[in-house]
Amino acid sequence: MVETKFETVVFDLDGTLIHSAPDLHAAANVALVGLGCAPLDLSTVTSFIGNGVEKLVERCLNATGKSTDRLQHRALAQFLDYYENNMTTLTRPYSGVVSCLDTFKAAGLKMAICTNKPTGPARDICDQLGLSQYFDVVVGAEPGALKKPDATPLLTCIAAMKARPEKTLYVGDSAIDFQTARNANVPFRLFTRGYLHTEIPELAASDRFDDWTANSVLG
Repeated sequence: MVETKFETVVFDLDGTLIHSAPDLHAAANVALVGLGCAPLDLSTVTSFIGNGVEKLVERCLNATGKSTDRLQHRALAQFLDYYENNMTTLTRPYSGVVSCLDTFKAAGLKMAICTNKPTGPARDICDQLGLSQYFDVVVGAEPGALKKPDATPLLTCIAAMKARPEKTLYVGDSAIDFQTARNANVPFRLFTRGYLHTEIPELAASDRFDDWTANSVLG
């Protein structure tokens, strides 16, 4: 039984619902090595996740000390070419995620995804991992569009769900997600075992969770 004041739950994707860092790490190193750069370790690449693939590739190149606009373009193309065919080679939902989503669905909660990953890959990953059945809307990053932490993607997602912001919970794993929720004036919960790179001292302990049980997520 789920008892909650929320009607809708919107989730970030990478580091929140899915552990995708291993595939992103592999794609980044394919791109780097292809350009004659040294590969990076998993923890370094994971620390660059959160602002979209363009920023991820840019940060990876900067870490090698060989970043130029020309290399950035080539690295991004190689990254995307590899990642498109290997999005779920190593990526899996976090333990407990599917059971939690089943519980929310049975309780009649509406669910959606708001991510800085491009919309196409986000949808493809959900399809390949069997998660698409849970989400009515997927809002990802589009070229030239505003990304999180701007409130626009989350508010667009909520509007597409025909939901009320005050009755919507946003669930993420990073300071970017926290700031997005704050900018949109939407309640927030932090999954503490994702890709949190910057601490959030102003976030209450009651708004943090480390296991995917329905009551832990909803608070």
